[in-house]
Amino acid sequence: MSTVTRASLVEQIYTQVGLSRSDSTALLEAVLETMGQTLETGETVKISGFGTFMVRKKGRRSGRNPKTGVEIPILPRSVIVFRPSQILRAKANGQELTTETDVDLDE
Repeated sequence: MSTVTRASLVEQIYTQVGLSRSDSTALLEAVLETMGQTLETGETVKISGFGTFMVRKKGRRSGRNPKTGVEIPILPRSVIVFRPSQILRAKANGQELTTETDVDLDE
């Protein structure tokens, strides 16, 4: 299993797009900054063929402390949720997605 890091993304931009390393870094940071600002305002970020990042508001609720079993309040918060696109799901499942065939990816 590998992890995608800023450095690995910069390297991909550098090798695949042909920008200098400093320009590749600047581009990636600009994209990440824009995504962050967009998500902070509660908007959705959709990346075609990859998926959608969205902010979900979770209200105040109760939960249990896993160690003691005591019920505790969970404060309201916002969480970022990622929904992969159908194309990304098909790739992850080793399926070929065609326009002629419907693929049920939720099985």
